[in-house]
Amino acid sequence: MNLSRRQFVALTASSTLTPVFKNCFGQEEQAGRLESFVPVRAITKGPKNHWFGYYDKREFDPTNQLVLSNQVSFEGRSPTGDDKISVGFIDTQDNDRWQEVGTSNAWGWQQGCMLQWIGRDGKQILWNDREGDSFVCRIYSTETQKIRTLKKPIYTVAPDGTFGLSVDFRRIDNLRPGYGYDGLADPNASVRAPEDSGIWRVDLKTGEEELIFSLADAAAIRWPGPDQHSKCWHYFNHLLISPDSQRFIVLHRFRPQFDPHTLKFKGGFVTRMLTAAVDGSDRFVLDPSGFTSHFIWNGNDAVTMWTKPSGKNSGFFNFTDKSNQFEPIGQEKMPTNGHNTYLPAPYQDWILNDTYPDRKTNRQTVFLYHVPSQRRFDLGHFPSPPAYRGEWRCDTHPRCSNDGTQIAIDSPHSGGRQVYLLDVKDLLNRNS
Repeated sequence: MNLSRRQFVALTASSTLTPVFKNCFGQEEQAGRLESFVPVRAITKGPKNHWFGYYDKREFDPTNQLVLSNQVSFEGRSPTGDDKISVGFIDTQDNDRWQEVGTSNAWGWQQGCMLQWIGRDGKQILWNDREGDSFVCRIYSTETQKIRTLKKPIYTVAPDGTFGLSVDFRRIDNLRPGYGYDGLADPNASVRAPEDSGIWRVDLKTGEEELIFSLADAAAIRWPGPDQHSKCWHYFNHLLISPDSQRFIVLHRFRPQFDPHTLKFKGGFVTRMLTAAVDGSDRFVLDPSGFTSHFIWNGNDAVTMWTKPSGKNSGFFNFTDKSNQFEPIGQEKMPTNGHNTYLPAPYQDWILNDTYPDRKTNRQTVFLYHVPSQRRFDLGHFPSPPAYRGEWRCDTHPRCSNDGTQIAIDSPHSGGRQVYLLDVKDLLNRNS
């Protein structure tokens, strides 16, 4: 009988993290001091908790008035397949009114349920859910208020809104807890690099799907030196389609030790970045270092990422796609790993980024970095109580509005995790 990972792993004690300085077990903790250097306001509030999730999804509608968010009634533990969240948006021009559009039984603390706007017209909202023995995708129409369902869950959406890419969230749940979905067992749990699991291209209008890149395909792309792939357990994570909707990035990861019977692993994972055309062809190993972390497309032909190229120190580098060319970027002012994106035109020379909680102060810093002048501007230091660590941590994951003048973050510094807006218009206009 196949069981999901969390049927083997005991859940931690559950309690709501409402008072800022109490952890999920009711213990008082010091979370550090809040400092902000631009206007900041909460657009969600308790008693329920709100957050968006990952930094590379479209949270703002084209008018920048409607801001997507997830809503949940608990914190402090891993979600199970029985835990349901609400999905909806905040109308920032109507007293921050919350409007629910649906629910999800397929989600995690880091990336939510992949909630995001589709295309450029602001008429459709997408998220993942579970239906029977399958994970699926829901698409909500803001015009008809109706929901339609696709048979595959979606990881990332093409900027032109025509298609998305899907992966196996059951396998991710086994091999990277916190990024997959609980509730369904991986039928390939005992297979190291399955041929029938990988990346699917899904037509968002018709639902037509095609497996374009299997895990067996990825494992067959050898690394320099001795072959270790046949002994490891492979999975895909963190996909992102280029701005022109022609190529995509995927992190190919593998774990050397995994027990398919207990669904437990030992040690860490190894990562390399691959790029490919959106039909799965023209595959290229862009970063073979084994250390690729957060990344973003820099135009259609380059990727800015945190990594450690051979012979170099860890840092942010700009890699030219389909080549072995790379150069450091902002390493003095961005010395630690963070969730990096570029602001849209006319502010495309600015990188939006953050830090993890400081070990001494427990504060997460959100900042902007101006590439031409090499200047950094901290936007705020946001306390993160020590209870928010591990799988249910609350990274700020900064996301910008379509005009680049507003920044949305998730933060637990005041009454559980909530969504905040930072106004950076004046800062940009003064310093661009």
